[in-house]
Amino acid sequence: MANNIKLPEKDTEIPLKLAQTWVAKWKKQTDEEVLRKKVDSYLIPKYNLEKVLAEGIDAARAYIGVNEQGLQTLMIVGTRYDDKTGIYVDVLPGYGVECTEDGGGIYDFSEPSPPATADPNSPMNQ
Repeated sequence: MANNIKLPEKDTEIPLKLAQTWVAKWKKQTDEEVLRKKVDSYLIPKYNLEKVLAEGIDAARAYIGVNEQGLQTLMIVGTRYDDKTGIYVDVLPGYGVECTEDGGGIYDFSEPSPPATADPNSPMNQ
């Protein structure tokens, strides 16, 4: 049984360019690659949830990517509803929605299971 790495109690904000690279890698994978590296769940650090919620958002959007270790990762960005377009717009510096001073981050929630071990007793894993 694999041991989980203790989640970081720090900011895991990543730059937009890196996030774009990871999303592009995810989208370029073949079905065979995705199935071979299937992820069942992601463990999300409380710290990053608090940071994205503190941005004054209406909702959050998750993007899937592939990081430098070749692992699938989940990235979260805050969104705000745009009455003009009728969609939730990503809150990112230099894009669309005005960000607060400490808002507009992309947060890497990269504790996928597998390879980390999920709660084996959870009804979600039965």
